[in-house]
Amino acid sequence: MAKRLEEVSKLVDKNKVYTVEEAVSLVKETAKAKFDETIEVHIRLGIDPKQSDQIVRGIISLPHGIGRTRKVAVLVKGEKQKEAQTAGADIVGSDDLIEEISKGELNFDVLVATPDIMKDLSKVAKVLGPKGLMPNPKAGTVTFEIGQTVAELKKGRVEYKNDSFGIIHAPVGKVSFDKEKLVGNIKALVEAVIKAKPSSSKGQYVKSISISSTMGPGIFVDQKI
Repeated sequence: MAKRLEEVSKLVDKNKVYTVEEAVSLVKETAKAKFDETIEVHIRLGIDPKQSDQIVRGIISLPHGIGRTRKVAVLVKGEKQKEAQTAGADIVGSDDLIEEISKGELNFDVLVATPDIMKDLSKVAKVLGPKGLMPNPKAGTVTFEIGQTVAELKKGRVEYKNDSFGIIHAPVGKVSFDKEKLVGNIKALVEAVIKAKPSSSKGQYVKSISISSTMGPGIFVDQKI
């Protein structure tokens, strides 16, 4: 694998900043794995990640999805259960689903819950928390808009949040995507992150943007996209 990465890395000029169109063409060219690699965008921000008022976080439904179907579970009661099922939820339940979770049965990728059921989740918080599966209002997974939320998640809604180094990492599609779709998704994500700039953040907000495939080298992208 190291030899393969070394070979494809030669195709990338590490001192050059590419247009988004050039970068997408290059990332597709350097993706040589035997599977359909995911393409990620990495945005280094000029924020202080230790300050709570400078955290950059949000959700976005990319115009062309991300090429991955997630298994969505919904915790809801009453008529909302039918709404969740109609929207395409893979698992729908209430107390019965909480019981399964308490036993460590986490057969889903994302969990959505209505606000009124959140109090019942305290008993399984220690199970969901470490796995990053606890529903969160900021991530849009605690809501009464069940149908819309499930539909967006199934299509490929993306949550982005800076890490401890002030960098955002987010998927924008697969290598098999058409170039135009990848470019569209990248532009939509970057625009969303720029709009999410904290008012307390001073100086240069976006330091750098790069893209890479799962097994490929990083490629720097011109910020003016």
